[in-house]
Amino acid sequence: MNYSEIISLGKKVIKIESEAVESLINKLDENFAKAVELILNSKGRVVYTGMGKSGLIARKIVATMNSTGTAAIYMHPTDALHGDLGMVRKDDIVILISKSGYTEELINLVPLFKRINVPIIGMIGDENSKLAKDCDVILDVSVKEEACPFDLAPTSSTTAALVMGDALAISLLELRGFTAEDFALLHPGGSLGKRLALKISEIMYSGKDVPIVYEDTSLKDTILEITSKRLGTTCVVNEKGKLTGIITDGDLRRLLEKTIDIKELKALDVMTKNPKTISQDLLASFALQMMEQFNITSLIVVDKEKYPIGMVHLHDLVKLGLRER
Repeated sequence: MNYSEIISLGKKVIKIESEAVESLINKLDENFAKAVELILNSKGRVVYTGMGKSGLIARKIVATMNSTGTAAIYMHPTDALHGDLGMVRKDDIVILISKSGYTEELINLVPLFKRINVPIIGMIGDENSKLAKDCDVILDVSVKEEACPFDLAPTSSTTAALVMGDALAISLLELRGFTAEDFALLHPGGSLGKRLALKISEIMYSGKDVPIVYEDTSLKDTILEITSKRLGTTCVVNEKGKLTGIITDGDLRRLLEKTIDIKELKALDVMTKNPKTISQDLLASFALQMMEQFNITSLIVVDKEKYPIGMVHLHDLVKLGLRER
């Protein structure tokens, strides 16, 4: 078998699964809105359950919901029949995932859920199945075909269920007004936690470490300020101390290429006006995004009156692990 045949096989799988996902768009109806509304108004948690591959998908959706502000747990159907049903509380909502709609373990659980009187949402692949008829709300996750050539291994069906779960989770996120700061509280560790939690005020150079010269500072003294503070740049301020410009190592190199007398030059003559600035209250990750967007290595931190109070450098942000991987 040559490479082109192998690549064709891979493309075929991706095409089948992408079509399965795209078909979900036309299946979203009032039932989806009802499911979101039920969860949004619930005082309890979302209890996901499913057997086999559906159970694995349920676990992933639970993880996504928990990280986006919706409390959720996974309950194994077999364990539920042997005591774990005690996990379900009267304020909870149960979501069943089943491709066939005839999963025996789930069918056996339904009467018990009804006894507790919890709403049951079904992510079902067959709307006419036994499970579908017993659910309060049905989310249609049926697929035309599995990517498996024998139509046995769950592939397209599990992908569709996962995407439907993401649609629920992100819709709830939006409706709850869940913010990046909320996300940060739930992800304090690692580079992700840093990107979402570290504020500019916590990592910026401040006080005497900030390179600053006045507009009438000589070019020689300006170069000394840039060199001594070791950030490759300096703020330029007017007589009132307000920011008016910035001078970088690059500005100095370009100046030396010109055939002009630089002895009498002042900072005002060399600076770039209206430099990019940022507030100390923003997340440090925003500073990194700005630097990459404008292809710069430093940002001046200013207060509300445009006085320079700090500086952040690209290299420091990268060392902190703020760049996405």
